Order: sequence, then C-alpha cells, then structure tokens
Amino acid sequence: MSDGLRIRLDRTMCDGFGICAKHAPEYFSLDDWGYASLIGDGTVPEKDRDAVMRALLDCPVHAIIYLGEHRPSVDGATHADVHESPEPDPQTIGNEAISEFIR
Repeated sequence: MSDGLRIRLDRTMCDGFGICAKHAPEYFSLDDWGYASLIGDGTVPEKDRDAVMRALLDCPVHAIIYLGEHRPSVDGATHADVHESPEPDPQTIGNEAISEFIR
C-alpha cells in the first residue's frame, strides 16, 4: 500500500514549457519567464498522484524526476523508497576512459 510518491524538479533542465503547472498547479509554479519551481518538498499524496504523474510524463525535457513511493513501515512511520541511480564510475587507463560502448 502506497501513501503517495516523491518527485524532484531539476530546474537546470527546465525549458519553461509550463506543462507541469497546467497539469498540477498545486505542485508547480512558474516564474516571470515561465520556468517551473516545485511547491513543497516533493511529497505527493495518493489523491494527487494522477495529476503529478501526468505532469511528469508530459514534461518535454524530463525535468521532473520520480524518486519513488512512500510506504508505511511496521512501526507506522512513513519511509520513502528512494532509489536514484548512482553516479557512473568510469575506469581509466592514463587519461583514456574505458566504456562498454562498442561501435
């Protein structure tokens, strides 16, 4: 059973389309130039999930990041299941990066 979801807004990616504020104005505000800001701490209750997910999915630059679901624990406290991808740690030989990419 989920108590809602958590999101984050990467303002450096925002291009000011304003779609997020159209779908979920309770969670996104626009500045004078049309760039979005997240209202609150990114916690979205289940009742607002559909509107916020629509904003997330419709963002053309993917500036809204899904962090996971809130799930109640055995002790009654709410804990977030946040699983962001770790930063890549490329191996190097000298100053040449080694990757798994093959042309």
